[in-house]
Amino acid sequence: MAAGLALLLLAPAADYAYKAGGGEACARCHEIAPQVEAWQMSAHRNVRCDQCHDSTMMTNLRRVGTHWTGEVPARPRMRQADVLAITERCRSCHQQEYAQWRNGPHSVTFEALFLDKKHNSERILMDDCFRCHGMHFEGGIGDLIQPVNREGPWALVREELKDVPALPCLSCHSMHAAGGPLKGHVRKAGISRKEEIARPSLAMFDRRSMAPIALRDLPLPEVLEGERRVKMSPDARQGLCYQCHAPLAGGQIKTGDDRTPMGVHEGLSCLACHDHHRGTTRTSCSTCHPRLSNCGLDVETMDTTFASKESKHNIHWVKCADCHPKGVPPKRGVGISSRRPVP
Repeated sequence: MAAGLALLLLAPAADYAYKAGGGEACARCHEIAPQVEAWQMSAHRNVRCDQCHDSTMMTNLRRVGTHWTGEVPARPRMRQADVLAITERCRSCHQQEYAQWRNGPHSVTFEALFLDKKHNSERILMDDCFRCHGMHFEGGIGDLIQPVNREGPWALVREELKDVPALPCLSCHSMHAAGGPLKGHVRKAGISRKEEIARPSLAMFDRRSMAPIALRDLPLPEVLEGERRVKMSPDARQGLCYQCHAPLAGGQIKTGDDRTPMGVHEGLSCLACHDHHRGTTRTSCSTCHPRLSNCGLDVETMDTTFASKESKHNIHWVKCADCHPKGVPPKRGVGISSRRPVP
């Protein structure tokens, strides 16, 4: 009875202690000090702890209880549920970015990723899948899906994750990364603002160390076509893309999940065509190309994978000779001349 009464009294007391200082009460705990110091130097330094982190009465009671029982870890880590809750709170300030992410391929759910019959029948799932998909999942592949084979039928062990995004915001962003205070982040229609090409928050969450790796520490790979080194854009943001969309160990283009541009688009950055959060490319052609090409064709309806996934002319690697095996036609309006040979 006494223990139960103490628990009832402790719950509101713990809740008040945490909320009274806008969540900064957690800074008094030695194990959280490094995270607090990082937050104080981050772009989110003007955002209170409890605006991003869960601060319900039961959560705050759990935090106090952890200290009371002496089960405090040397390095606190967020649970998957905490990460997903923060993702929802990102929307309160970053409405546009959140909407774009939600409508793009990187908001793919656990069900869509891990119950793909075609993929699962060709390649057996393994723990390394979580390196890019579901980095924050707590457990191994067998804790998420069964059976772990190529025969199936497959089913999620954690059915509650069926419609949960496998790549939440914290997969590619670090909230406590050092940077200037974020200003004007609530965007209004018709109003644009200047911002850095690469936000300081860009980082890859590393499942092995359970910590984000800053963009500056994510190198661009050397990609080869045979023995030729493929020209690549120096855009550092691609370092984040290449953590998952990379060639196999030999560095050969078109291997693994590599999509390095080659041919007519060689040297372009991934983000020259792909939207930051949506990943879409539908309007990117018109950014550089006139609607009608020199051939008199609409570039957005040409026979490339941009228009049709079944096309043999992948937009990442399409070359002039793919569409013009007899030579490139002369520019329109220049006059009739012999076809230019394809180099």
